[in-house]
Amino acid sequence: MKKNLFVLLMAAMLMLVLAACGTNEEASGDAENVEAATSSNGSTEAKESEEITVKHELGEAVVTKNPKNVVVFDFGALDTLDKLGIDVAGVAKGSSLPGYLSKYEDDQYENVGSLKEPDFETIYGMEPELILISGRQSAAYEELNKIAPTVFIGVDNANYMESFTHNVELLGEIFGKEDDAEAELAKINDTIAELQEMTKADDKKGLLTLTTGGKMSAYGPGSRFGIVHDVFGVKPADENIEASTHGMNVTFEYIAETNPDYLFIIDRDQAVGEEAKASELFNNDLVNKTNAAKEGKLIYLDPTVWYLAGGGLTSVAQQVEEVKAGLDQ
Repeated sequence: MKKNLFVLLMAAMLMLVLAACGTNEEASGDAENVEAATSSNGSTEAKESEEITVKHELGEAVVTKNPKNVVVFDFGALDTLDKLGIDVAGVAKGSSLPGYLSKYEDDQYENVGSLKEPDFETIYGMEPELILISGRQSAAYEELNKIAPTVFIGVDNANYMESFTHNVELLGEIFGKEDDAEAELAKINDTIAELQEMTKADDKKGLLTLTTGGKMSAYGPGSRFGIVHDVFGVKPADENIEASTHGMNVTFEYIAETNPDYLFIIDRDQAVGEEAKASELFNNDLVNKTNAAKEGKLIYLDPTVWYLAGGGLTSVAQQVEEVKAGLDQ
């Protein structure tokens, strides 16, 4: 009897030991799985939640890498993001979009207002993690910055290529597209170098004008469209043009007097969706006496690229090609 009782006790103890071992192994396995999952997910989450501090013209912003629900007002920045394959959530569709960015007119992209009048209510409801602006939205910076980190990403006309390069590299860093950004910049720099070779060997001089509502402004080095002279190397027909955002008011008499060899023309009316009238406006006796007219060098630039969306990977590349084609025509 005692012997049987002893055997039963030993069997029971053995079962308890085996059960305990199984539980410990299972717990150990679960712990390892949890640790592995935590390590994997933690790494991903850490990567997604990584932040960078961005100093810009209007202040400083702490930006989460690969931000969600991005709102873009600057069409140059939108252009660059599009080229890099980065999706956005909101666009200033209240203003005319360049043709090559027309896909953003689709309803899948929120309309966040116009270039000069942000729709704060819509933007707030989107809960964006980043807002990108430039000069036209500067007055709204403080209000936008209350909604989400807001970064000024316009180009500095006095240091065009430096600021353009910085902006592209910054967007590449924020969205993890550094290599792609550098590759696109290298392509543009190569085409600019080719254009500079042309202008270096060319003594002819150029004048860039913008027309709107029958009035004209001229732009020289250091101005809004100074890239033609400062970067591309076209020699200015007038070196004393005031460098300003809105250019210097001029007349057809001034154009005749300046007598440029190349006359670059931007039709703002066309850019904002109105009827194009520049070609009619510049067809007059005073302009027709200039070297530019006589040599067929009235060069009409794409106004949506130059007036609305400068400073993007696509727009800068197109600007290079347009000036190059104009000199060759």
